[in-house]
Amino acid sequence: MAYALYQIITILLNVLWWIIIVQAIMSWLIAFNVINMHNDFVRSIMIALDRLTAPIYRPIRRILPDLGALDLSPMVVLLAIVIIRQAILPPLFGAML
Repeated sequence: MAYALYQIITILLNVLWWIIIVQAIMSWLIAFNVINMHNDFVRSIMIALDRLTAPIYRPIRRILPDLGALDLSPMVVLLAIVIIRQAILPPLFGAML
């Protein structure tokens, strides 16, 4: 049972990792005008990604200083995911597995 829970948490963290990476790449492509928000498909993907990540970024953005156009909250979340996957989950589930 513990191994299944460990696997579910790991998969969810991996999915979140890739959602953040895709959102960051798409925001760079939009910023450099490679793709634009006038395309309905691009706009719907960005809106969906924003709705998925906004609740995670919101508390971090309240703590971090405003750096203008530079948003460090995705980097903080990615760092937190790495810490959870490598430093918190193995000792937590190590005794149970």
